[in-house]
Amino acid sequence: MIEQLISVAREGVEERRDRIPQGDLESRLSARGEDRPFSEALVRPGLSLIAEFKRRSPSAGDISAAAEVTAQVQAYERGGAAALSVLTDERHFGGSLEDLREAMAACDLPILRKDFIVDPYQLYEAAVNGADAVLLIVRALDDEELREMHDRARELDLDCLVEVHDTEELQRALELDVDVIGINNRDLDQGTVDVATTYELITDVPAGKTVVAESGISERAELEELERVGVDAVLIGSALMGAGDAEAKVRELTGGEEGTREHPLP
Repeated sequence: MIEQLISVAREGVEERRDRIPQGDLESRLSARGEDRPFSEALVRPGLSLIAEFKRRSPSAGDISAAAEVTAQVQAYERGGAAALSVLTDERHFGGSLEDLREAMAACDLPILRKDFIVDPYQLYEAAVNGADAVLLIVRALDDEELREMHDRARELDLDCLVEVHDTEELQRALELDVDVIGINNRDLDQGTVDVATTYELITDVPAGKTVVAESGISERAELEELERVGVDAVLIGSALMGAGDAEAKVRELTGGEEGTREHPLP
């Protein structure tokens, strides 16, 4: 599965680069708005919730095909989310850079561009379309590519959520000395989900790193247990997109009127 996703991502980059050369994107960098630090939002007291906007996924199919960006992300913000994740992959997730721009205009939360980042061009796209951070998937990049993407992103004032799924990938991320490590409970090759992945890998993460648990999380009890083992933030998409009342679901998960943005879990 991962090889197909990467191939499609590379094709998409070439198509967009033909329409908008990288130089055009670079010329627009000076017009970026005020910085909204993504990493800082994940280390406030308590467990931070990164609320994700996506219409569908390869594993679940359509989740909320008619969802509107503005209404959804504003519900997340009212509910107490600390940050947003916006899928921009069109073919597999129904997303777009327009979704990213709309989310940025609709709320004040820092935003992660979630996509299969395989080319520096995508970092410039992220920067000029409203992202404050990007997802770097270790499995999708070799060591040289990973370092290049990480360093270039930081030059562009983009935070990085560096995603791993097993011990080998975690070690590669740690060798790069990244600040924010995402532990994906989903095996990108098989599509299976096991939250035990987070519990297994977090024991090897050095103190001082920010840890984000991703995939397969939908209930408050799970958040409480993840916080107890040292997780700083969780990224939740399907459970929120599939909820009848997204704001209420965020409040349920964050545990209160203000949720994770200001108050720790009891």
